[in-house]
Amino acid sequence: NEAHATRYSVHPGADKMYHDLRGLYWWPGMKKDIAMYVSKCLTYSKVKAEHQKPSRFLQQPEIPEWKWEKITMDFINKLPRTHSGHDSIWVIVVRLTKSAHFLAVRENYKTEKMARLYINEIIAKHGVHVSIISDRDSYFTSRF
Repeated sequence: NEAHATRYSVHPGADKMYHDLRGLYWWPGMKKDIAMYVSKCLTYSKVKAEHQKPSRFLQQPEIPEWKWEKITMDFINKLPRTHSGHDSIWVIVVRLTKSAHFLAVRENYKTEKMARLYINEIIAKHGVHVSIISDRDSYFTSRF
């Protein structure tokens, strides 16, 4: 049970659990026993991938024709705080060339501050973009 149901094991499937345990333990029929044990786990049966409903259909974005026409952006959060108080990196990538800007930010910046930074550091240097692809971070789903 410890190898399957602790908060650190996240209810792995039979193959992962077997792989994790085989370096420490072995017994005849081990793989079959693990598969049987995992098949009876209610939590695993609810969270395994085939029972997860996708949030929406994935679409392959079209390839941009011009540099800086279409970009992607995301954050790297929870970093050690710098002397200037920054604890995150705002990553902005040009989809055509894969060149990137890395902006040091603070996780607690307000949307208005992020918008000013975006205008001063990105739009001022590269112009307005046709599209921006991002995850559903609150910065991007708010009024940004």
